Amino acid sequence: MTTLTGGPTTTRPADRSARSLADAVLRAREISIAGALALLILGTWLANPRFLDGQGVKDLLLNASVLVLLAVGQSVVVLTRNIDLSVGSVVGLSAFACGTFVSGTDHGVLVVMLLGTAIGVVCGLVSGALVSFGRVPALVVTLGMLYIIQGVDYWWAQGDQISATDVPRPILDLGSGSVLGVPYLPLITLVLLAGTAYFLRSYRSGRELYAIGSSPEAARLAGVPIRRRILAAYAFSGAVAGFAGALWLARFGTVVADDAHGWELTVVSAVVVGGVAITGGVGTVWGAALGALLLTTIGSALVVLKVDAFWQGAVTGALLLAAISVDRIVNLRTTAALRKRSARHGHGA
Repeated sequence: MTTLTGGPTTTRPADRSARSLADAVLRAREISIAGALALLILGTWLANPRFLDGQGVKDLLLNASVLVLLAVGQSVVVLTRNIDLSVGSVVGLSAFACGTFVSGTDHGVLVVMLLGTAIGVVCGLVSGALVSFGRVPALVVTLGMLYIIQGVDYWWAQGDQISATDVPRPILDLGSGSVLGVPYLPLITLVLLAGTAYFLRSYRSGRELYAIGSSPEAARLAGVPIRRRILAAYAFSGAVAGFAGALWLARFGTVVADDAHGWELTVVSAVVVGGVAITGGVGTVWGAALGALLLTTIGSALVVLKVDAFWQGAVTGALLLAAISVDRIVNLRTTAALRKRSARHGHGA
């Protein structure tokens, strides 16, 4: 698979041709997602104008914020040909831990955000170490971490919950407040999204993640520290999930042990639907964010239109299958174009 953003620069015409083809397909994919999102919003608004009133738009942005954050962290891992199925459990553990820590106290927002992030980093480092240095398949490691973290969370909670009345007011204000009419949470998400996109595009270590996903063997021969990069990717995904757990507490106030349960596959679906290839090396966090926003909007639209919640899962599954099929077709055509151009270039030489 061809790296879309960054990676070692080359002047070979075949490489440039294949990369240009993949770039064009990816841009078309993201534009099509944006178009589908616009049509979905328009159609739902025509059916129920309240969908786009002030409160409706605010709720949509707030509901999408955590999923977009998780999609950003997941994208960095998937780019390296790996996966992190523990993010939903990390969110639940972080939210409950932060809620327990601040319950009945006057701890500030910064302390809570740092605590949640630290919990996520620890979880991410454990998964990343097993995958990168232990060479255990990512699916096995993160699925195991999912159940371990859930078990710890349930053991800790013992059926209890954190009540919003016990959470300090400044933290709740973060989840419900806004600036110039725009809620804080979407703004925080946008900052993290833009920062991650800039890092992946502009820094060598970010471009090396694409190189690892495109061809691990070629990346190794090029001197890329593959194990450290994969470890860092998991640490980042965990940090984002832990941070999202702290924001979950701010958003809802009331927290139970199984918060974000089952979000793992939704996050992976958002990433893949957004154009990040499950086989690694291709995609952008902007596309993943669009995928997350599309899935969130579908869920909200079905509620507004009073459609059975079953269809949300069915639509998500259909989109996931379609996205994986498209990725496979793009991969085959890109490889064929690369071979064809290479043959011509070699013949011409």
